[in-house]
Amino acid sequence: MQWPRAQEQVVRPLYTADERRRRDGTPWTLVQGILAPVQFLVFLTSLVLVLRFLATGQGQWAASASIVLKTVLLYSIMITGSFWEKAVFGRYLFAHSFFWEDVVSMLVLALHTLYLLALFTGWMSVRDQMWLALAAYASYAVNATQFVLKLRAARRSQQSSPAAGGALLA
Repeated sequence: MQWPRAQEQVVRPLYTADERRRRDGTPWTLVQGILAPVQFLVFLTSLVLVLRFLATGQGQWAASASIVLKTVLLYSIMITGSFWEKAVFGRYLFAHSFFWEDVVSMLVLALHTLYLLALFTGWMSVRDQMWLALAAYASYAVNATQFVLKLRAARRSQQSSPAAGGALLA
């Protein structure tokens, strides 16, 4: 497997014409389009609950439940996203167009999973669990930003040159 370099200056389309056709034809595109904003809304709500708990010591159950819900949604979007990636690019993860987003997604998953482990085993204090959740949320924010910036750039590129199929710096 050849790992693409982050600083590589080769302009590549985000989608070839065939990949765009597959993207538009798979039901996983709609699933991702629904799950992503739902997960983001749960993230924002949970972030407020976690910060409230850290500031006041109140609302532990609500904060913990919201983190679990956010994590369940994360797993859902990751699993269905891998089906989407397989349908569009022919591989479940680390397709060239989304390689670095998938790398950061693995960190996001690891931190959320570590939170669940800490919650269900009592391995960390509740305050430490909440700080771990904030670290997971920071990585999620970085990952969400990666996806938004990439998709915006692809849309801009496609509007300026429809034949390019969303050229990006890969």
